[in-house]
Amino acid sequence: MFFSYGFRPFFLFAGVYAVAGMAAWMAWLGVQGEAAASPPLATDFPPFLWHAREMLLGYTLAVVAGFLLTASPSWTGKPPIRGPALAVLAGTWVLGRLAVWFSAMVPAPWVAVADLAFLPVLFVFIYRTLAGGNPRHYVFLGVLAVLFAANVIVHMERLGMTQDTAQAGHGLALDVFIVLIAVIGGRVVPAFTRNAIRKANPGVAADPLPPRPWLDRLSILSVLSLLVAAQITPGGTAIGWLALTAALLNGLRLMGWQGWKVKDQPIAWVLHLGYGWLVTGLAVRGWALAGGDMAETTALHVLTVGAIGTMTLAIMTRAALGHTGRDLKVPPAITLAYLLILSATVLRVGGPLAAPDFENVAIVLAGVSWCLAFGIFSVVFWPILTGPGVESRE
Repeated sequence: MFFSYGFRPFFLFAGVYAVAGMAAWMAWLGVQGEAAASPPLATDFPPFLWHAREMLLGYTLAVVAGFLLTASPSWTGKPPIRGPALAVLAGTWVLGRLAVWFSAMVPAPWVAVADLAFLPVLFVFIYRTLAGGNPRHYVFLGVLAVLFAANVIVHMERLGMTQDTAQAGHGLALDVFIVLIAVIGGRVVPAFTRNAIRKANPGVAADPLPPRPWLDRLSILSVLSLLVAAQITPGGTAIGWLALTAALLNGLRLMGWQGWKVKDQPIAWVLHLGYGWLVTGLAVRGWALAGGDMAETTALHVLTVGAIGTMTLAIMTRAALGHTGRDLKVPPAITLAYLLILSATVLRVGGPLAAPDFENVAIVLAGVSWCLAFGIFSVVFWPILTGPGVESRE
């Protein structure tokens, strides 16, 4: 049962790893807010490098894998990857995490091979599912290829093949996830909101959210252009203005989805919240690079803790309920998890800005909120992800 669908192992692993990875990072930071000389795990990755890669290329990548393995069969009508093949793929992800956590005890080339193996295997499985289907879905193969390149860039620095490229690799991975939120969010947020509005107003015949394909295309093009431009000329005023443009276009897109109409449905409004953090992060990034009095690291945490954290939690809860035949309604504990992610973002971003003397306290509280949010998700969804569905959808 556990390996019957991709969302089951990868969403559960992601939830547990979000807690474990953040808890280890908080222990590493210690009470002084600086990396301790002796990390609480047997890795020789530099502290901030380890934290960035495990949140982006560990946790977030697991959620992306679970989503693609679950969505791609519905796009093509082919059976999902399941059974021993899915178990091998999940085991490859776990192997990569173990290799990085215990990298001080393993030769660097072996660590790189173990960690890099996951994306090529995932690529093959997704290609097998997408082959012969709509060519537009091949874009997700390109996404996996670019994420693999980003991970290679990170390991090249650690292997001594390049200098100061790890940060660029993480920046590339983050920009890819921004594009994914714009693409996938542009599908699921209006679709789920439209369904929720119609359910609450069964007599309404007209489309409550008229499509605006021109704005959708411009919004996605803006973040894609930002990704490409950031690889050519990282930083700078031009990138700042491009980020501000992307924020404006995606902000208009978000407003058109009328999130205020689903404010009584947590499983719906959390999607709007996640996309709202994307818009805010793009705006802060643009302001910082265009010469405003804002640090680019502030935008980094808006985009990671806020946009990625909120959106992945929202997608995991909704997909897990839907694909196991359950009602699309979350229990109060999961609503609390949504609010805790909101709290984590506000504390991590706003705390140091509002009270610089208490920055370390704000960071610790943000980390605790993050761990509580994903801890709640893991506990509540453990029986859902490991047990049988309500309906025979699998």
